Amino acid sequence: MNSILNAQPAIARPIQPREKLDFGLDGDIPRHWAGGDIFKTRFFDAMSTTFPIGERYFITSCRAFRDQIQDPKLLAEVRDFIRQEGQHGMVHGKFNDMLTRQGIDLEFIEGEIARHVKFFNDNFSKEFNLAVTAAFEHLTAMMCSTFIEREDIIGDWDHRIRAMYTWHAIEEVEHKAVCFDVMQKVAKVGYFKRVAAMLLVSVMFPLGIMRIMNRMFQADKLSLWQQAKTWAKGLWWMHKPGGAFLPAVGFYLAYFKPGFHPWQHPEMTHYDLWVNTLETSGSPIAASEALMKTFKAA
Repeated sequence: MNSILNAQPAIARPIQPREKLDFGLDGDIPRHWAGGDIFKTRFFDAMSTTFPIGERYFITSCRAFRDQIQDPKLLAEVRDFIRQEGQHGMVHGKFNDMLTRQGIDLEFIEGEIARHVKFFNDNFSKEFNLAVTAAFEHLTAMMCSTFIEREDIIGDWDHRIRAMYTWHAIEEVEHKAVCFDVMQKVAKVGYFKRVAAMLLVSVMFPLGIMRIMNRMFQADKLSLWQQAKTWAKGLWWMHKPGGAFLPAVGFYLAYFKPGFHPWQHPEMTHYDLWVNTLETSGSPIAASEALMKTFKAA
């Protein structure tokens, strides 16, 4: 069972930027690293393609209000949020280089993402762009707190990719309230604008990921029939009872409560184990494998 359903209310965690971590991404990583499953691999690959440009957009949206922040604690959190997001963009950029070597047209994909970001920056207020960022941060924390806690999802991943995504998840949990707090306390974004941004993101992001996955399936030289079968099996994996997303519905819907705050929701139950293992070993791979051992021992 997904451990988030049994977790205690969240405890705010200190934001700890971690730099120069070695995930072994230069190694011989299998093309379909999620246990050979094309759909699962390309789903997470597609998300990775969005991160370098997406993280810069998040940083820009939050930084637009930095000069208005009076609270020293929130100002420090914004600084560390920016450092973490910068690292995420750099690491996923390196991972995306591997996708380019596989024949994925990253230039086209990133061009599409950049055009969407430009449209938002040119046509929406800085308050709404921050609300969009806060919505993305909630969805990211939701996926981090569910996917990375489930052996049935990450158990057969290549250990290096598992380490990268576990590290990313840990840091997303640490800074999950920063943009929300800036949005509420500084930008003074109201409830309806916050909800409108989430509804927009809830439609736009999945459709964008699906479009990227389609291009990846073409690069994998899947026939139309093979693509149809892959989509049917993959969408069932995502949305079936007990699947990838249904256990997280409560987490998602909580955002629509008028009094919602990110720290009302539990973070990863194995957070302390990961942090302590990284501190003693210096290896993000060892830290993620420590989580895997708890799954096997359960």
